Amino acid sequence: METSHPGPDVGPPTLERIRQAPKVLLHDHLDGGLRPRTIIELADETGYTDLPTSDADELAAWMLRGANRKDLTLYLETFAHTVGVMQTAASIERVARECAEDLAADGVVYAEIRFAPELHTERGLDLDEVIEAVLTGFEAGSAGTDLTIRVICSAMRHLDRGLEVAQAAVRHRDDGVVGFDIAGPEDGFPPDDHLLAFQYCHRENFHVTIHAGEAYGPRSIWKAVQYCGAERLGHGIRVVEDWDVSSDGDIQLGRLSHFLRNRRIPLEVCPTSNVNTGVVDRIEDHPINKLVELRFRVTINTDNRLMSGVSMSSEMLALVDAFGYDWARLRWLTVNAMKSSFLPFRERLQIIEHVIKPRYAPLEAWQYQPPL
Repeated sequence: METSHPGPDVGPPTLERIRQAPKVLLHDHLDGGLRPRTIIELADETGYTDLPTSDADELAAWMLRGANRKDLTLYLETFAHTVGVMQTAASIERVARECAEDLAADGVVYAEIRFAPELHTERGLDLDEVIEAVLTGFEAGSAGTDLTIRVICSAMRHLDRGLEVAQAAVRHRDDGVVGFDIAGPEDGFPPDDHLLAFQYCHRENFHVTIHAGEAYGPRSIWKAVQYCGAERLGHGIRVVEDWDVSSDGDIQLGRLSHFLRNRRIPLEVCPTSNVNTGVVDRIEDHPINKLVELRFRVTINTDNRLMSGVSMSSEMLALVDAFGYDWARLRWLTVNAMKSSFLPFRERLQIIEHVIKPRYAPLEAWQYQPPL
């Protein structure tokens, strides 16, 4: 897999240079990344009448304000409108196509996009029809680009269709669905509520990632890993509550933290989203840098591009600004993500060796030279 992408200009990481660099995205929700104009047009086409405004700029600002309320449950309320306009095959296909187009334009070369098929059946679609519409849209939107895009099917953790969704995901494993997840309110809905679904995935040799350690602490992570066999953790950052930090800043890892690091269990970290949901006050307070320094398997992700007003490029730039990350660090995080993807090993290796490393090589060779 050779890429024809010209690569970024050589120089320090800026938004435009980062946009041109290859990126890998493992945690992004389809219904959290719609274009505001598309929401308005689909609402008109499908007869959805509950939008707060019909102005695209105002809607984008409303979504950002609505999501930035420092609480996961409140954050999730904004999805009523995006899901509301995604109840027909044509609308779902359009959203998926535009998602792929937007990611490709942002320099993403591999993405796993998740969504909950059960949320899109209000007008008569079944789970398979919903999944097929997403796959069709992704194929159209990624055609002719450097983007390889796959699907993760999520079950809503506060509902009871986990096994049914897992079975639907497995039925489409040869079409582009690569994993199963649970999403939604974490506190009060532990992952082992869906144990039958996870056991089914394990019997089918199917990949599992689980939202854990975002709105609830280490016990949620422990159950996700030890009860449900999670290969990756959606967010996972509250593993820091398993640490013992001395007065001089020395960190002693607890048993759970040691297990995650030793097993190289990837953390799908979404910095700006964590600010929006109140996990941290600002990016500079985010534990991602400590996790990186301690060599956990950290990946950078967007979570919900519309609700948080972000892209992969802006998330990377935020870490450059907050922690001084250079191209070598951004490459390390990108390779981490590609190694952690649910693609078959040979395909992962192809993208790492023939896309990511060649396009990062001139960037890493750049060294800042102060003016004379």
